[in-house]
Amino acid sequence: MNQSFTPISSLGEFGLIDRMQSRLVDIPRSENLIVGIGDDAAVYRAGETTLHVVTTDVLIEGVHFDRTFIPTSYLGWKAIAVNVSDVVAMNAKPLYATVSAGFPRNFSVEMMDGLYDGMAEACKAYGMELVGGDTSTAHALYLSITVIGEVDEKDVVFRRGANVGDYLCLSGDVGGAYAGLKVLLDQREQLENMGESYEPDLEAFQYVIQRQLRPKARLDVIEGLKKAGVRPTSMIDISDGLASEVHHIGMRSGVGATVRVPAVPFDPETRAVADQFMDDIDAYALFGGEDYELLFTVVPEDVQKIDDMQGVSVIGTIEEASKGVRAYSPDTGLMPLHPAGYQHFDGPPQTDYEELDGDEGPSFDDTEFSGDGA
Repeated sequence: MNQSFTPISSLGEFGLIDRMQSRLVDIPRSENLIVGIGDDAAVYRAGETTLHVVTTDVLIEGVHFDRTFIPTSYLGWKAIAVNVSDVVAMNAKPLYATVSAGFPRNFSVEMMDGLYDGMAEACKAYGMELVGGDTSTAHALYLSITVIGEVDEKDVVFRRGANVGDYLCLSGDVGGAYAGLKVLLDQREQLENMGESYEPDLEAFQYVIQRQLRPKARLDVIEGLKKAGVRPTSMIDISDGLASEVHHIGMRSGVGATVRVPAVPFDPETRAVADQFMDDIDAYALFGGEDYELLFTVVPEDVQKIDDMQGVSVIGTIEEASKGVRAYSPDTGLMPLHPAGYQHFDGPPQTDYEELDGDEGPSFDDTEFSGDGA
């Protein structure tokens, strides 16, 4: 009997998650579960006013990283940091981590020491403990990290919660991680072409390489927001590109959004990389991913508090769902902004926005937007 099979790639990452979720609908839901699938982390009640958040990510050699250009200590740091970022995106503080690791036969004891040294360094930096896990052999290096965090019920923030009239805010700068990946891939190609005679020159790209290989979870940002008296109405971390994450907030909140592209902040080194490769720097930010900055929304009354904070930019507004998600710049006008970017099972980032005819776009007052964007 011939049986046809549907490749997972036909679903895409988010279609796959939706399909998985559809297979689990008949499982009884605990009254203590606040949020399951569909946010940066699951949330459940752990006390009268205390919530725990739980997230798990995997890093697979050949899919998420290449051991030829990432030291194992950096990989250990990144494995912890990207999970902490999901916890932070819920406005929560990380507490504990578990690690499951699959080691290939060519992985040395020294490499393992570096890997766990990096994890220990990250745990210390984020004030958390590594409390257990599992190990196995594997065909390629495989890491699965679970992080548990804690937040008071009144402080938890979800992807849902944005309202029409809210302002869209962004921590730090974006596009740097993708710029770093471009540099590393280019250096590897030149090394393969020229052999041992090639001497890599990475001095001018230290910032973007660090953004790719050793990202930081922005625990400092949620601490700064709390100090400033700001509770975001919604929040998400940027792992798959700014455009994709704006869509997540829009979809979960039932709203649309307009991103003001000139307000999106870049580091000068990111711009230098885009210029070197003759790329559109906006595509790095909108579709590149792995920046692990925080994208969040605030009520209009909190915009001045955001402007007073260091390293946070107001980059757009939340609008009616009927308007969809759009990008605006004075040069190109108003354009639909599709959720392109890196998606597992789909491939590398793709630029995906086009001009909207007959619409001059919203009337933005430049004084309302902070940041040193394009």
